[in-house]
Amino acid sequence: MRKRLRHTRIRLSSKRLWKRRLVFWSGALAVGGIAALFALLAEQAEHLFREIIAISPYLPLILTPTALVTISLATQRYFPNAQGSGIPQTVAAIELASHEARKKLLSFRIAIGKVLMSLLGLLFGASIGREGPTVHIGASILFSLENYAHFPRHDLDRGLILAGGAAGIAAAFNTPLAGIVFAIEELSRSFEERSSGTMLTAVLISGIVALAIMGEYSYFGTSSTSLPLDLNGLSIILCCGLLGGAIGGIFASGLIHGSRRVAPLVRIHPILIPALCGLALATIGLLSNNTTYGTGYQEAQSIIHGEGEIDLLYPFLKMAATFSSLLSGIPGGIFAPSLAAGAGLGAGFAQWFPPELLAATVLLGMVGYFSGVVQTPITAFVIVMEMTDNQQMLLPLMATAFIAYGTSKIFCPKPIYRALAEGFLPNNTPPKKPIPTDQSTPKNTSERAPKNES
Repeated sequence: MRKRLRHTRIRLSSKRLWKRRLVFWSGALAVGGIAALFALLAEQAEHLFREIIAISPYLPLILTPTALVTISLATQRYFPNAQGSGIPQTVAAIELASHEARKKLLSFRIAIGKVLMSLLGLLFGASIGREGPTVHIGASILFSLENYAHFPRHDLDRGLILAGGAAGIAAAFNTPLAGIVFAIEELSRSFEERSSGTMLTAVLISGIVALAIMGEYSYFGTSSTSLPLDLNGLSIILCCGLLGGAIGGIFASGLIHGSRRVAPLVRIHPILIPALCGLALATIGLLSNNTTYGTGYQEAQSIIHGEGEIDLLYPFLKMAATFSSLLSGIPGGIFAPSLAAGAGLGAGFAQWFPPELLAATVLLGMVGYFSGVVQTPITAFVIVMEMTDNQQMLLPLMATAFIAYGTSKIFCPKPIYRALAEGFLPNNTPPKKPIPTDQSTPKNTSERAPKNES
Protein backbone atom coordinates (compact mmCIF):
# COMPACT_ATOMS: atom_id res chain seq x y z
CA MET A 1 0.00 0.00 0.00
CA ARG A 2 2.81 2.39 0.94
CA LYS A 3 4.70 1.55 -2.26
CA ARG A 4 1.56 2.25 -4.29
CA LEU A 5 1.11 5.64 -2.59
CA ARG A 6 4.77 6.48 -3.14
CA HIS A 7 4.55 5.60 -6.86
CA THR A 8 1.39 7.70 -7.16
CA ARG A 9 3.13 10.68 -5.58
CA ILE A 10 6.11 10.28 -7.90
CA ARG A 11 3.81 10.19 -10.96
CA LEU A 12 1.93 13.29 -9.79
CA SER A 13 5.19 15.07 -9.00
CA SER A 14 6.55 14.14 -12.42
CA LYS A 15 3.43 15.49 -14.12
CA ARG A 16 3.69 18.78 -12.22
CA LEU A 17 7.39 19.02 -13.06
CA TRP A 18 6.82 18.48 -16.77
CA LYS A 19 3.89 20.91 -16.79
CA ARG A 20 6.12 23.49 -15.12
CA ARG A 21 8.85 22.88 -17.68
CA LEU A 22 6.48 23.14 -20.64
CA VAL A 23 4.97 26.36 -19.33
CA PHE A 24 8.43 27.83 -18.72
CA TRP A 25 9.70 26.81 -22.16
CA SER A 26 6.58 28.29 -23.74
CA GLY A 27 7.19 31.54 -21.85
CA ALA A 28 10.80 31.69 -23.04
CA LEU A 29 9.61 31.05 -26.61
CA ALA A 30 7.13 33.90 -26.22
CA VAL A 31 9.84 36.28 -24.96
CA GLY A 32 12.04 35.52 -27.96
CA GLY A 33 9.16 35.86 -30.41
CA ILE A 34 7.85 39.10 -28.93
CA ALA A 35 11.37 40.59 -28.73
CA ALA A 36 11.97 39.81 -32.41
CA LEU A 37 8.55 41.13 -33.44
CA PHE A 38 9.12 44.24 -31.32
CA ALA A 39 12.44 44.83 -33.08
CA LEU A 40 10.92 44.47 -36.55
CA LEU A 41 7.99 46.75 -35.73
CA ALA A 42 10.34 49.31 -34.17
CA GLU A 43 12.31 49.46 -37.41
CA GLN A 44 9.09 50.00 -39.37
CA ALA A 45 7.96 52.71 -36.93
CA GLU A 46 11.26 54.59 -37.38
CA HIS A 47 11.04 54.17 -41.15
CA LEU A 48 7.53 55.66 -41.19
CA PHE A 49 8.68 58.62 -39.12
CA ARG A 50 11.53 59.28 -41.56
CA GLU A 51 8.95 59.37 -44.34
CA ILE A 52 6.99 61.95 -42.33
CA ILE A 53 9.98 64.28 -41.91
CA ALA A 54 10.83 63.76 -45.59
CA ILE A 55 7.55 65.55 -46.36
CA SER A 56 8.50 68.44 -44.08
CA PRO A 57 11.08 68.65 -41.26
CA TYR A 58 8.69 71.01 -39.43
CA LEU A 59 5.89 68.47 -39.02
CA PRO A 60 7.39 67.09 -35.77
CA LEU A 61 6.84 70.51 -34.16
CA ILE A 62 3.12 69.62 -34.21
CA LEU A 63 3.04 65.83 -34.31
CA THR A 64 5.68 65.00 -31.69
CA PRO A 65 4.26 67.09 -28.79
CA THR A 66 0.76 65.82 -29.56
CA ALA A 67 1.96 62.22 -29.65
CA LEU A 68 3.96 62.47 -26.41
CA VAL A 69 0.93 63.92 -24.60
CA THR A 70 -1.28 61.10 -25.91
CA ILE A 71 1.24 58.37 -25.05
CA SER A 72 1.92 59.78 -21.58
CA LEU A 73 -1.80 60.03 -20.79
CA ALA A 74 -2.51 56.53 -22.11
CA THR A 75 0.38 55.10 -20.09
CA GLN A 76 -0.81 56.71 -16.87
CA ARG A 77 -4.42 55.65 -17.36
CA TYR A 78 -4.22 52.20 -18.92
CA PHE A 79 -0.67 50.96 -18.24
CA PRO A 80 0.52 52.35 -14.89
CA ASN A 81 4.15 51.51 -14.02
CA ALA A 82 4.97 50.99 -17.71
CA GLN A 83 6.72 54.35 -18.08
CA GLY A 84 10.44 54.77 -18.68
CA SER A 85 12.95 52.04 -19.36
CA GLY A 86 11.33 49.25 -17.35
CA ILE A 87 14.64 48.07 -15.88
CA PRO A 88 14.06 50.08 -12.65
CA GLN A 89 10.68 48.34 -12.28
CA THR A 90 12.38 44.97 -12.78
CA VAL A 91 15.05 45.79 -10.19
CA ALA A 92 12.38 46.96 -7.74
CA ALA A 93 10.31 43.81 -8.30
CA ILE A 94 13.29 41.65 -7.34
CA GLU A 95 13.76 43.65 -4.13
CA LEU A 96 10.09 43.69 -3.07
CA ALA A 97 9.12 41.21 -0.37
CA SER A 98 5.43 41.06 -1.26
CA HIS A 99 4.34 38.90 -4.17
CA GLU A 100 1.25 41.07 -4.65
CA ALA A 101 3.40 44.20 -4.84
CA ARG A 102 5.45 42.62 -7.60
CA LYS A 103 2.31 42.07 -9.66
CA LYS A 104 1.87 45.85 -9.88
CA LEU A 105 5.22 46.13 -11.64
CA LEU A 106 5.25 42.93 -13.72
CA SER A 107 2.20 41.71 -15.64
CA PHE A 108 0.95 40.81 -19.11
CA ARG A 109 -0.94 44.12 -19.20
CA ILE A 110 2.27 46.08 -18.60
CA ALA A 111 4.11 44.01 -21.23
CA ILE A 112 1.43 44.81 -23.82
CA GLY A 113 1.46 48.49 -22.90
CA LYS A 114 5.25 48.59 -23.07
CA VAL A 115 5.25 47.31 -26.65
CA LEU A 116 2.40 49.51 -27.90
CA MET A 117 3.47 52.76 -26.23
CA SER A 118 7.16 52.35 -27.15
CA LEU A 119 6.24 51.74 -30.79
CA LEU A 120 4.05 54.85 -30.81
CA GLY A 121 6.92 56.84 -29.32
CA LEU A 122 9.28 55.71 -32.10
CA LEU A 123 6.58 56.35 -34.70
CA PHE A 124 6.57 60.02 -33.72
CA GLY A 125 10.28 60.57 -33.20
CA ALA A 126 10.98 59.93 -29.51
CA SER A 127 14.67 59.34 -28.79
CA ILE A 128 14.22 56.03 -26.97
CA GLY A 129 15.48 52.46 -27.17
CA ARG A 130 13.56 49.20 -27.14
CA GLU A 131 16.12 47.13 -25.19
CA GLY A 132 15.20 48.31 -21.68
CA PRO A 133 11.50 47.83 -22.42
CA THR A 134 12.30 44.34 -23.73
CA VAL A 135 13.86 43.51 -20.33
CA HIS A 136 10.62 44.64 -18.66
CA ILE A 137 8.54 42.67 -21.15
CA GLY A 138 10.60 39.49 -20.66
CA ALA A 139 10.47 39.75 -16.86
CA SER A 140 6.72 40.42 -16.96
CA ILE A 141 5.99 37.43 -19.20
CA LEU A 142 8.02 34.90 -17.21
CA PHE A 143 6.85 36.24 -13.86
CA SER A 144 3.23 35.89 -15.01
CA LEU A 145 3.70 32.17 -15.70
CA GLU A 146 2.47 31.48 -12.16
CA ASN A 147 -1.04 31.70 -13.61
CA TYR A 148 -0.44 28.53 -15.62
CA ALA A 149 1.74 26.34 -13.41
CA HIS A 150 2.93 26.08 -9.82
CA PHE A 151 6.55 27.18 -9.50
CA PRO A 152 8.74 26.94 -6.39
CA ARG A 153 8.63 30.18 -4.42
CA HIS A 154 12.33 30.93 -5.06
CA ASP A 155 11.90 30.57 -8.83
CA LEU A 156 8.79 32.74 -8.77
CA ASP A 157 10.25 35.44 -6.55
CA ARG A 158 13.63 35.79 -8.24
CA GLY A 159 14.58 33.23 -10.85
CA LEU A 160 11.81 33.95 -13.36
CA ILE A 161 12.29 37.71 -13.13
CA LEU A 162 16.04 37.42 -13.71
CA ALA A 163 15.53 34.89 -16.49
CA GLY A 164 12.99 37.10 -18.24
CA GLY A 165 15.25 40.14 -18.03
CA ALA A 166 18.26 38.25 -19.35
CA ALA A 167 16.20 36.72 -22.16
CA GLY A 168 14.93 40.17 -23.11
CA ILE A 169 18.43 41.62 -23.56
CA ALA A 170 19.69 38.52 -25.37
CA ALA A 171 16.82 38.52 -27.86
CA ALA A 172 16.74 42.30 -28.35
CA PHE A 173 20.41 42.71 -29.29
CA ASN A 174 21.16 39.13 -30.41
CA THR A 175 23.76 39.13 -27.60
CA PRO A 176 23.14 36.06 -25.41
CA LEU A 177 26.29 36.48 -23.33
CA ALA A 178 25.47 40.13 -22.61
CA GLY A 179 21.97 39.11 -21.50
CA ILE A 180 23.35 36.72 -18.90
CA VAL A 181 25.99 39.19 -17.72
CA PHE A 182 23.47 42.04 -17.43
CA ALA A 183 21.10 39.92 -15.34
CA ILE A 184 23.93 39.07 -12.94
CA GLU A 185 25.60 42.49 -12.92
CA GLU A 186 22.60 44.83 -12.80
CA LEU A 187 19.36 43.01 -12.06
CA SER A 188 20.60 40.82 -9.21
CA ARG A 189 24.06 42.22 -8.32
CA SER A 190 24.88 38.65 -7.24
CA PHE A 191 25.02 35.17 -8.68
CA GLU A 192 22.79 32.47 -7.29
CA GLU A 193 23.25 28.86 -8.30
CA ARG A 194 19.52 28.16 -8.03
CA SER A 195 18.72 30.92 -10.54
CA SER A 196 21.50 30.16 -13.01
CA GLY A 197 19.90 27.16 -14.74
CA THR A 198 16.59 28.97 -15.17
CA MET A 199 18.36 32.02 -16.59
CA LEU A 200 20.53 30.08 -19.03
CA THR A 201 17.60 28.05 -20.31
CA ALA A 202 15.49 31.17 -20.90
CA VAL A 203 18.33 32.97 -22.70
CA LEU A 204 19.04 29.94 -24.91
CA ILE A 205 15.40 29.40 -25.94
CA SER A 206 14.51 33.06 -26.47
CA GLY A 207 17.78 33.71 -28.32
CA ILE A 208 17.19 30.81 -30.71
CA VAL A 209 13.63 31.98 -31.44
CA ALA A 210 14.75 35.57 -32.09
CA LEU A 211 17.56 34.31 -34.31
CA ALA A 212 15.16 32.10 -36.26
CA ILE A 213 12.84 35.05 -36.91
CA MET A 214 15.43 37.74 -37.64
CA GLY A 215 18.28 35.64 -39.01
CA GLU A 216 21.92 35.61 -37.97
CA TYR A 217 23.24 39.14 -37.68
CA SER A 218 25.42 41.50 -35.65
CA TYR A 219 23.51 44.52 -34.36
CA PHE A 220 25.99 47.05 -35.77
CA GLY A 221 27.45 44.81 -38.45
CA THR A 222 30.98 43.40 -38.37
CA SER A 223 33.97 45.47 -37.34
CA SER A 224 37.51 44.15 -37.84
CA THR A 225 39.30 47.15 -36.35
CA SER A 226 42.02 46.73 -33.73
CA LEU A 227 43.99 49.03 -31.45
CA PRO A 228 47.76 48.78 -30.92
CA LEU A 229 48.65 49.14 -27.24
CA ASP A 230 51.27 51.80 -27.90
CA LEU A 231 51.29 55.41 -26.71
CA ASN A 232 48.41 56.38 -29.02
CA GLY A 233 46.39 53.32 -28.07
CA LEU A 234 46.80 53.86 -24.33
CA SER A 235 45.98 57.56 -24.76
CA ILE A 236 42.74 56.68 -26.56
CA ILE A 237 41.76 54.23 -23.81
CA LEU A 238 42.36 56.87 -21.12
CA CYS A 239 40.58 59.58 -23.11
CA CYS A 240 37.47 57.50 -23.83
CA GLY A 241 37.41 56.04 -20.34
CA LEU A 242 37.84 59.31 -18.44
CA LEU A 243 35.85 61.68 -20.66
CA GLY A 244 33.24 59.12 -21.74
CA GLY A 245 32.71 58.01 -18.15
CA ALA A 246 32.47 61.58 -16.87
CA ILE A 247 29.95 62.65 -19.51
CA GLY A 248 27.96 59.45 -19.00
CA GLY A 249 27.92 59.96 -15.24
CA ILE A 250 26.76 63.57 -15.61
CA PHE A 251 23.97 62.47 -17.96
CA ALA A 252 22.86 59.69 -15.58
CA SER A 253 22.90 62.02 -12.58
CA GLY A 254 20.91 64.62 -14.51
CA LEU A 255 18.33 62.05 -15.57
CA ILE A 256 17.95 60.74 -12.00
CA HIS A 257 17.39 64.19 -10.49
CA GLY A 258 15.30 65.34 -13.45
CA SER A 259 13.02 62.30 -13.24
CA ARG A 260 12.50 62.76 -9.50
CA ARG A 261 11.49 66.39 -9.95
CA VAL A 262 9.51 66.11 -13.17
CA ALA A 263 7.59 62.84 -12.49
CA PRO A 264 5.29 64.48 -9.90
CA LEU A 265 4.75 67.42 -12.28
CA VAL A 266 3.67 65.03 -15.05
CA ARG A 267 0.88 63.79 -12.78
CA ILE A 268 -0.14 67.35 -11.88
CA HIS A 269 0.19 68.72 -15.44
CA PRO A 270 -0.35 65.62 -17.65
CA ILE A 271 -0.64 67.69 -20.84
CA LEU A 272 1.72 70.62 -20.34
CA ILE A 273 4.89 68.70 -19.36
CA PRO A 274 4.80 66.06 -22.16
CA ALA A 275 3.90 68.81 -24.66
CA LEU A 276 6.93 70.88 -23.63
CA CYS A 277 9.15 67.80 -23.80
CA GLY A 278 7.82 67.00 -27.27
CA LEU A 279 8.42 70.56 -28.44
CA ALA A 280 11.98 70.45 -27.10
CA LEU A 281 12.53 67.09 -28.83
CA ALA A 282 11.28 68.43 -32.19
CA THR A 283 13.40 71.58 -31.87
CA ILE A 284 16.51 69.50 -31.16
CA GLY A 285 15.63 67.38 -34.19
CA LEU A 286 15.59 70.49 -36.40
CA LEU A 287 18.93 71.68 -35.01
CA SER A 288 20.51 68.26 -35.64
CA ASN A 289 19.24 67.97 -39.21
CA ASN A 290 16.83 65.17 -38.15
CA THR A 291 19.57 62.89 -36.76
CA THR A 292 18.50 62.77 -33.09
CA TYR A 293 15.13 61.08 -33.52
CA GLY A 294 14.52 57.40 -32.75
CA THR A 295 16.95 54.81 -31.41
CA GLY A 296 20.03 56.24 -33.13
CA TYR A 297 20.81 52.86 -34.69
CA GLN A 298 21.41 54.18 -38.21
CA GLU A 299 23.56 57.07 -37.02
CA ALA A 300 25.66 54.80 -34.78
CA GLN A 301 26.15 52.28 -37.57
CA SER A 302 27.28 54.95 -40.05
CA ILE A 303 29.73 56.39 -37.47
CA ILE A 304 31.20 52.95 -36.69
CA HIS A 305 31.78 52.20 -40.36
CA GLY A 306 33.03 55.71 -41.21
CA GLU A 307 30.18 56.56 -43.56
CA GLY A 308 29.18 60.19 -44.05
CA GLU A 309 30.23 63.33 -42.20
CA ILE A 310 30.28 63.44 -38.41
CA ASP A 311 28.77 66.43 -36.60
CA LEU A 312 30.73 67.04 -33.40
CA LEU A 313 27.54 68.35 -31.72
CA TYR A 314 25.58 65.20 -32.53
CA PRO A 315 26.28 63.26 -29.29
CA PHE A 316 25.24 66.18 -27.09
CA LEU A 317 22.09 66.84 -29.10
CA LYS A 318 21.28 63.10 -28.91
CA MET A 319 21.65 63.22 -25.12
CA ALA A 320 19.33 66.24 -24.95
CA ALA A 321 16.76 64.49 -27.16
CA THR A 322 16.87 61.36 -25.00
CA PHE A 323 16.59 63.46 -21.84
CA SER A 324 13.50 65.25 -23.19
CA SER A 325 11.88 62.01 -24.32
CA LEU A 326 12.28 60.22 -20.98
CA LEU A 327 11.13 63.15 -18.85
CA SER A 328 7.80 63.18 -20.72
CA GLY A 329 6.69 60.01 -18.91
CA ILE A 330 6.48 57.73 -21.95
CA PRO A 331 7.89 54.17 -22.05
CA GLY A 332 11.34 53.88 -23.59
CA GLY A 333 14.90 52.86 -22.82
CA ILE A 334 18.35 54.45 -22.92
CA PHE A 335 20.48 51.56 -24.22
CA ALA A 336 20.41 52.30 -27.96
CA PRO A 337 20.43 56.12 -27.64
CA SER A 338 23.41 55.86 -25.24
CA LEU A 339 25.33 53.68 -27.69
CA ALA A 340 24.60 56.19 -30.47
CA ALA A 341 25.71 59.14 -28.34
CA GLY A 342 28.81 57.21 -27.30
CA ALA A 343 29.70 56.52 -30.92
CA GLY A 344 29.40 60.24 -31.63
CA LEU A 345 31.66 61.06 -28.68
CA GLY A 346 34.22 58.53 -29.92
CA ALA A 347 34.19 60.13 -33.35
CA GLY A 348 34.83 63.49 -31.69
CA PHE A 349 37.73 62.13 -29.61
CA ALA A 350 39.18 60.56 -32.77
CA GLN A 351 39.97 64.05 -34.12
CA TRP A 352 42.85 64.17 -31.62
CA PHE A 353 44.48 60.95 -32.84
CA PRO A 354 45.78 59.46 -36.13
CA PRO A 355 42.93 58.98 -38.67
CA GLU A 356 43.59 55.24 -39.04
CA LEU A 357 42.45 54.79 -35.41
CA LEU A 358 39.03 56.33 -36.02
CA ALA A 359 37.02 53.08 -35.96
CA ALA A 360 38.72 51.84 -32.78
CA THR A 361 38.18 55.18 -31.04
CA VAL A 362 34.49 55.12 -31.95
CA LEU A 363 34.06 51.71 -30.32
CA LEU A 364 35.91 52.82 -27.19
CA GLY A 365 33.88 56.04 -27.03
CA MET A 366 30.74 53.95 -27.25
CA VAL A 367 31.73 51.59 -24.44
CA GLY A 368 33.10 54.44 -22.29
CA TYR A 369 29.93 56.52 -22.41
CA PHE A 370 27.62 53.52 -22.09
CA SER A 371 29.54 52.24 -19.06
CA GLY A 372 29.39 55.73 -17.57
CA VAL A 373 25.61 55.95 -17.97
CA VAL A 374 24.60 52.45 -16.88
CA GLN A 375 27.59 51.65 -14.61
CA THR A 376 27.71 48.01 -15.63
CA PRO A 377 31.23 47.78 -17.08
CA ILE A 378 31.23 44.05 -17.85
CA THR A 379 27.92 44.32 -19.70
CA ALA A 380 29.26 47.37 -21.55
CA PHE A 381 32.31 45.75 -23.11
CA VAL A 382 30.58 42.40 -23.69
CA ILE A 383 27.59 43.97 -25.43
CA VAL A 384 29.74 46.16 -27.73
CA MET A 385 32.01 43.22 -28.52
CA GLU A 386 29.02 41.01 -29.42
CA MET A 387 27.17 43.73 -31.35
CA THR A 388 30.18 44.41 -33.58
CA ASP A 389 31.43 40.80 -33.73
CA ASN A 390 34.90 42.00 -32.76
CA GLN A 391 37.00 40.00 -30.29
CA GLN A 392 40.26 41.77 -31.20
CA MET A 393 39.18 44.83 -29.21
CA LEU A 394 38.37 42.89 -26.03
CA LEU A 395 41.23 44.19 -23.85
CA PRO A 396 40.91 47.87 -24.89
CA LEU A 397 37.11 47.68 -24.48
CA MET A 398 37.49 46.09 -21.05
CA ALA A 399 40.03 48.66 -19.83
CA THR A 400 37.94 51.57 -21.13
CA ALA A 401 34.75 50.22 -19.53
CA PHE A 402 36.30 49.94 -16.06
CA ILE A 403 38.02 53.33 -16.25
CA ALA A 404 34.69 54.88 -17.31
CA TYR A 405 32.87 53.08 -14.51
CA GLY A 406 35.26 54.45 -11.88
CA THR A 407 35.06 57.97 -13.32
CA SER A 408 31.27 57.88 -13.55
CA LYS A 409 30.96 57.04 -9.84
CA ILE A 410 32.43 60.47 -9.03
CA PHE A 411 29.54 62.24 -10.76
CA CYS A 412 26.79 59.67 -10.13
CA PRO A 413 27.50 57.67 -6.94
CA LYS A 414 24.42 55.47 -7.28
CA PRO A 415 23.80 53.47 -10.53
CA ILE A 416 20.96 54.95 -12.55
CA TYR A 417 18.66 51.92 -12.53
CA ARG A 418 19.16 51.40 -8.78
CA ALA A 419 18.37 55.06 -8.12
CA LEU A 420 15.27 55.08 -10.33
CA ALA A 421 14.08 51.79 -8.79
CA GLU A 422 13.66 53.57 -5.45
CA GLY A 423 10.60 55.33 -6.88
CA PHE A 424 8.84 51.96 -7.17
CA LEU A 425 9.67 50.75 -3.64
CA PRO A 426 7.55 51.45 -0.53
CA ASN A 427 8.51 54.80 1.01
CA ASN A 428 11.32 55.03 -1.56
CA THR A 429 13.38 52.45 0.31
CA PRO A 430 16.81 51.99 -1.35
CA PRO A 431 17.21 48.57 -3.02
CA LYS A 432 19.01 46.08 -0.85
CA LYS A 433 22.34 44.60 -1.84
CA PRO A 434 21.62 40.85 -1.94
CA ILE A 435 23.98 38.50 -0.16
CA PRO A 436 25.31 35.93 -2.66
CA THR A 437 24.11 32.44 -1.90
CA ASP A 438 26.96 30.16 -0.87
CA GLN A 439 26.29 26.57 0.13
CA SER A 440 29.46 26.61 2.20
CA THR A 441 28.12 29.37 4.49
CA PRO A 442 27.99 28.05 8.07
CA LYS A 443 24.56 27.43 9.48
CA ASN A 444 25.53 28.86 12.85
CA THR A 445 24.24 32.44 12.88
CA SER A 446 27.24 33.60 14.88
CA GLU A 447 29.50 32.65 11.96
CA ARG A 448 27.49 34.34 9.23
CA ALA A 449 28.61 37.52 7.52
CA PRO A 450 27.00 40.74 8.72
CA LYS A 451 23.75 41.62 6.97
CA ASN A 452 25.12 44.80 5.43
CA GLU A 453 27.80 42.95 3.50
CA SER A 454 27.21 42.10 -0.13
